[in-house]
Amino acid sequence: MLVNAQNPKPADAIALEQQGRLAEAEKAWTQIVQQSPRDAAAFASLGVVLSKQEKYGEAATAYRKALSLNPKLPGIRLNLGLAEFKQGHFQAAIPHLAVVLGADPSNMQARTLLGLSYYGDKKYALAAKYLEASAKADPSNTELHRVLAQSCLWSKQYECALSEFRQIIKQNPDSAAAHILAAEALDAMDRRNEAIAEFQEATKASPAPPDAHFGLGYLYWKSHQYEEARHEFEAELVADPRHAQSLAYLGDIEIKQKNPEKALTYLHEAVAIQNDIHIAHVDIGIILMDQRKYKDAEEAFRRAVEVDPAKADAHYRLARLYQATGNNSAAQKECETVRQLNEKEDEGVASKMPGAPPR
Repeated sequence: MLVNAQNPKPADAIALEQQGRLAEAEKAWTQIVQQSPRDAAAFASLGVVLSKQEKYGEAATAYRKALSLNPKLPGIRLNLGLAEFKQGHFQAAIPHLAVVLGADPSNMQARTLLGLSYYGDKKYALAAKYLEASAKADPSNTELHRVLAQSCLWSKQYECALSEFRQIIKQNPDSAAAHILAAEALDAMDRRNEAIAEFQEATKASPAPPDAHFGLGYLYWKSHQYEEARHEFEAELVADPRHAQSLAYLGDIEIKQKNPEKALTYLHEAVAIQNDIHIAHVDIGIILMDQRKYKDAEEAFRRAVEVDPAKADAHYRLARLYQATGNNSAAQKECETVRQLNEKEDEGVASKMPGAPPR
């Protein structure tokens, strides 16, 4: 096909696109919009060709121009929302996809993209709201069900999360990841024995997935089954010698078993790898305070407060330290902080696992 390189027509650009000659089609549409800068359909077509080449930023620019020229152009908002989504611009994608879905509630593509955009934007309750219908319409899409399940879990809709994880496990009984996520939901529902059983299933995979032994150990630790917890944390360290949380909780177990020097070895190693583990800094401070190294203990407790200022334990320990050193005004201030803090719920295993949303 011969194309007039100086004055291409829309039919020429369409033909080039149909032949898969996308770079040439892009060039043709670019010339057309330069010649007809008010042609919304031409800008939209340029956006399509750019999207097919995965040039999503340029495509979004072309779609926005088309939208400004003709807001009623069919498909333009969906295409713009998709181009923003492909770039990870979830906030930018949401309003366009919402308009498309509002105009046609049966548009499953827009519904799914809107749900995934809310998920990407960490608005998990809204993600679950929109993904539920999409997942029901596609029962074999385990990835979609996984995203829905995580959205439910992270928005504290635990029955929904558990139902989705059960469906994934039904389709793939060997899915260690699904067993782990089911365990997180069960733990949040205070069904700890069932959660432990799910983690045990996950650790049977060969090789066990990252953090499976840690998660199981953490549930044993919360249940005061410290020897069982130790075994799991050590198993995690076999797979990953730099697993900082396993080191930290091993240190805590050593404190509980009156082995402060061994505990310090674990705890210092943990914070050297990852310096934002609250329990490690609290435990270091406890040991140093017992050794009457008050300045170093205060520094550890202060670091624990920086990591998680809403937890009362480090403030309580600081109050005791100030009382021991005769700083009564500082001790009173910390006691008042402890009284004012709303105690957190018992931290579930989900908050300790990788991929959990930030608090």
